[in-house]
Amino acid sequence: MSGVDAIRPVLLIVEDDQALQRQLRWAYEGYEIVCAASRGEAIEALRSHEPAVVTLDLGLPPDPDGTTEGFAALAEILSLKPDTKVIVASGHGARDSAVNAIALGAWDFYAKPIDIDALGLIVARAFHVHALEAENRRLVARTAASEGFGGLLYASDEMAAVVRTIERVAPADVSVMLLGASGTGKELLARGVHDASSRRRGEFVAINCAAIPETLLESELFGHEKGAFTGAVKTTPGKIEQAAGGTLFLDEIGDVPLPLQVKLLRFLQERVIERVGGRKAIPVDTRIVCATHRNLDAMVADGRFREDLYYRLAEIVVRIPGLAERPGDAGLLARAFVRRHAAAMKLAVTGLAPDALAAIDAWGWPGNVRELENRIKRAVIMADGKLVTAADLDLGADPGATPPLNLRAAREAADRKAIRQALARAEGNIAAASRLLGISRPTLYDLLKTHDLHG
Repeated sequence: MSGVDAIRPVLLIVEDDQALQRQLRWAYEGYEIVCAASRGEAIEALRSHEPAVVTLDLGLPPDPDGTTEGFAALAEILSLKPDTKVIVASGHGARDSAVNAIALGAWDFYAKPIDIDALGLIVARAFHVHALEAENRRLVARTAASEGFGGLLYASDEMAAVVRTIERVAPADVSVMLLGASGTGKELLARGVHDASSRRRGEFVAINCAAIPETLLESELFGHEKGAFTGAVKTTPGKIEQAAGGTLFLDEIGDVPLPLQVKLLRFLQERVIERVGGRKAIPVDTRIVCATHRNLDAMVADGRFREDLYYRLAEIVVRIPGLAERPGDAGLLARAFVRRHAAAMKLAVTGLAPDALAAIDAWGWPGNVRELENRIKRAVIMADGKLVTAADLDLGADPGATPPLNLRAAREAADRKAIRQALARAEGNIAAASRLLGISRPTLYDLLKTHDLHG
């Protein structure tokens, strides 16, 4: 169990014999004991207390002399909480029951009559293995989060959907257009497309079309021959050639001037280029991923962007949500940025205070992830203690979006946002999230089901 849970690990005893319940309760002083006498009580206790280990008597009412109800309870427990270690007991056809129980996913089996000492060792071992597995999952999740898709860190369903889309299209040799505001991670996603493309073994080459003067952009993209213009003292390949066999990322494609759009279209159609000042056609096989924060549909409509080029580039269009549209991600990213910048600057800051997390969740982040990282970097420098506070973040009044006027829609939106932020802050732990929200675990489970959210 994590530090935010009960100090003692929870053991659920499912047993309809009241005398045996009392005997088992007194035998396990080191655990928080919860007892249930039926399948219904056991499932309710599982939802409320999330025990790591369950001891389950297969002879439950209304079939105390058989095993059908016990096996039904075992299946339901493991379907609701697969990591639970269920230790099954039975005096009915012990060998067959043991085989069936293990086949259904039980952790261990013991035959009645019960040997308290032997059962105690089995229970202790189950708790130990459960703790090791939980720690392993945390380590795997931390590693996956740090590596992410193209280095992207996220926990929201919105970004998960984006990543799933890109993972599906990455192996196909099609052009991908990423649409989203500045600072939403478009280059990281483009790099993820390249990394996930099994056919591309060349380099990932990126160029920001808005950052290069119009007079130099053609040379940067297509290269130039020696003597093509003043200062061209040697033949230089362009970004397109450098990306041969790999991926070319054209950031801010909406800023490419019309004359250069024509030349870019020819390359996409024929897969050959000519360097500035050259006459030789050079074949280049590279995948194109482009991105922009501009409204290309509007630019096509008023003639500022070629429609034929747009359709060449936009074989697959992926829209990237802003940070404000990704509940829980701001807090997750903020913690990662605190660790990164505190380590880089050798400062003693270790995390975020509760008021800082609340301020981060409430802010609209118009500058998206880039704004968040800059704000966290400043706060790490300004922090007086080990935790970054809301004052260190120096966030003013949030110019956030106007909430919906429909009262039911406003309540549902507020519920969904609060639940997902609590789950992200609690790193998916239902018990901790319910405490943050000030509700019981069964209530949180009901809300998750109502709003079709995943715990």
